[in-house]
Amino acid sequence: MTEVTRQAVLDKLSTIKGPDLEGDIVSRGLVSEIFIADGKVFFSITVPANRARELEPMRQAAEKAVKSIPGVSGAMVALTAEKQGGGMGSSETSRPAPRAEPPPPRLQPQPQPAGKTGVPGVEAIIAVASGKGGVGKSTTAVNLALGLAALGKKVGILDADIYGPSMPRLLGLKGKPEMVDGKTLKPMDAFGVKVMSIGFLVEEETPMIWRGPMVMSALRQMLRDVAWGELDILVVDMPPGTGDAQLTMAQQVPLAGAVIVSTPQDLALIDARKGLNMFRRVDVPLLGIVENMSYFLAPDTGKRYDIFGHGGARTEAGRLGVPFLGEVPLTMDVRETSDAGTPVVVSNPDGPQAKVYRAIAEKVAARLEEEGASASTPAIVFE
Repeated sequence: MTEVTRQAVLDKLSTIKGPDLEGDIVSRGLVSEIFIADGKVFFSITVPANRARELEPMRQAAEKAVKSIPGVSGAMVALTAEKQGGGMGSSETSRPAPRAEPPPPRLQPQPQPAGKTGVPGVEAIIAVASGKGGVGKSTTAVNLALGLAALGKKVGILDADIYGPSMPRLLGLKGKPEMVDGKTLKPMDAFGVKVMSIGFLVEEETPMIWRGPMVMSALRQMLRDVAWGELDILVVDMPPGTGDAQLTMAQQVPLAGAVIVSTPQDLALIDARKGLNMFRRVDVPLLGIVENMSYFLAPDTGKRYDIFGHGGARTEAGRLGVPFLGEVPLTMDVRETSDAGTPVVVSNPDGPQAKVYRAIAEKVAARLEEEGASASTPAIVFE
């Protein structure tokens, strides 16, 4: 295989025009520290946070250009609003002040209607959410659940992402759930954890072209028409964003708390803030924030690289008064273990990621004990 050099990457990126077609992204100091391993290239491009969507074609062009270099087998390119993390420019930009949030709607807590007071046998339900996709939320949910199971908890996972279910692949599960009594599904089992996903009921490549009411109905059935048995904790892997599925879970299920997943850069934190505020407005306790892909650990030297910046989620947690649960490093084996259906907590229990996930699980378990019984579901009244 042709050896890929940092200079070859820089030369290729020098052909990519900067924002507003002024200069190129290398000469303008927008390219972060570049890391190359096994033919894969990792770096980020610094852009103004409010121009992220507008400059997405520039990111795609940079990724395409790098992939065209002989010997490159893949590239991970992210847009970031931070210059921390070894960027090529020497100056630092200050973190932009967050926009003022509109006042939350008045909440009127109401008792759950009969038959809607929870899932029989399930002591606590927690949501793992993010404001946007691509931050490793599902991987975090899986390893958090396995970390909780390692603590001796009886754990289940509900894959609430109807449009993009990932649990079957992440946990290496195939086949369809059995029917218990003609109307109740028996959850699948992986590494001692019970699992339910729409991915068990449809082919992997089948698109779910459903409108909101169908999605909400499917979620209710996967939650309540499943023989979960006795569980200490049910981890719900939420879809990204703040749409129908999130509101359905927040308003119709007595959530004991929510864990927010984000990457370090400001662009991800902007969306994570939206998810966090959504749970606050529907009176769901916030168990904490996880910073995923917090830093990159080189497999050959163990050296740390802050490719996507570092510490953004911790700073945000402090600003918002939310517990910070931990920093999960990005390692080369995370894709292999995910695709193979062997999450790092079970496939590499002594590795750096597994240790972090177990520590996060301990903090989540402690937070659940602090929060105690889940609060009643509120009704949202806009005035």
